[in-house]
Amino acid sequence: MNAQVRQDHRDHLERAYDVVLFGATGFVGALTAEYLAAHAPAGCRWALAGRDLAKLERLRERLAAVDPACAKLPLLRADAGDAAAVRELAASTRVLATTVGPYIWYGAELVAACAEAGTDYVDLTGEPEFVDRMYVEHDARARETGARLVHACGFDSIPADLGAYFTVRQLPEGVPLTVDGFMRSNALFSGGTLASALTALSRGPQTMAAARARRLHEPRLLGRRARGPVGAPRFSRETGTWALPLPTLDPTIVARSAAALERYGPDFRYRHYASVKRLPVAVGGTAALGATVALAQIPPARRLLMNRWEPGQGPDAERRARSWFTVRFVGEGGGRRVFTEVAGGDPGYGDTAKMLAESALCLAYDPVPEAAGQLTTAVAMGDALLPRLQRAGITFRVVHSR
Repeated sequence: MNAQVRQDHRDHLERAYDVVLFGATGFVGALTAEYLAAHAPAGCRWALAGRDLAKLERLRERLAAVDPACAKLPLLRADAGDAAAVRELAASTRVLATTVGPYIWYGAELVAACAEAGTDYVDLTGEPEFVDRMYVEHDARARETGARLVHACGFDSIPADLGAYFTVRQLPEGVPLTVDGFMRSNALFSGGTLASALTALSRGPQTMAAARARRLHEPRLLGRRARGPVGAPRFSRETGTWALPLPTLDPTIVARSAAALERYGPDFRYRHYASVKRLPVAVGGTAALGATVALAQIPPARRLLMNRWEPGQGPDAERRARSWFTVRFVGEGGGRRVFTEVAGGDPGYGDTAKMLAESALCLAYDPVPEAAGQLTTAVAMGDALLPRLQRAGITFRVVHSR
């Protein structure tokens, strides 16, 4: 299917909606709904979906205060575990965005339905096991139907993925490249994020098994190499901070973008770090991470931690307004070195809502590359999504180069 035919197919797909937001009444879901109410283009046919119509009705009343037209916003009832309802939901829209996690528990039916219906799909997962399982089970079918399955469209992993993509574009072509990302933030987390993180940490054997299964299905990269190894703790002279390796999905996502796009060169490596100014904080952070991983393996301890912050809860508007993040990148290759930065406001909620909503709108409306199957944000919509995020207040800039 050539690019113009694929675009015509998307433009004329006979669906009731352009975008459906599933999980709209959760903490991040409601923020995403508010963002869409304020920023969806005129004529956008969008709807709210979830399992509780009463909660959806209360959310719609709040949105009508932002835009009176939202008083007529369609409400769609569907439970994540109801395969028939989820199939009907996927078939009703061109793009389906979901905030319902942990995705390993609540996401599989929706991905399957979108792959079968040829519906573009975006989510906020940071769960490697879920992403790998969905690749094994649904990538091939999505390629046949033309569906784009784009995971990690929030703080996991857009700043890292598009930040590395932006950095690579400042470097020479056709040469080995290295990029390191250094993340700082003062933000808090929600109950839903904690539940997803603890679930992922508690499923080490399942995560490794899913990764092995993916390696058996994924085509080998011939003549090129793309890696996202875990770095070692170190003092970074480039940033003047202590760099602690982050065991997140981000390096894997960046490496998959690099494997798919020749612009990353014949040999690409990305490492991802937390950036900490003071050594005691670095030591304490490492110890706290180790303790959290250990507690996640013990079911009673894991439940106790989850119960402290129930899903649907999170930092209030005042705290979110004070939150910020930066990811600084150091890219090298071909005798050139470049320093870039991605920065924004509240990463886990306010800006994650922006990222998810803009990703959905980008797939619905923008000219994007011909592609299908499980994709990263850089591969699916990099050049179109970057300016959208910049207009939304997330900065991508070159700090220095030589």
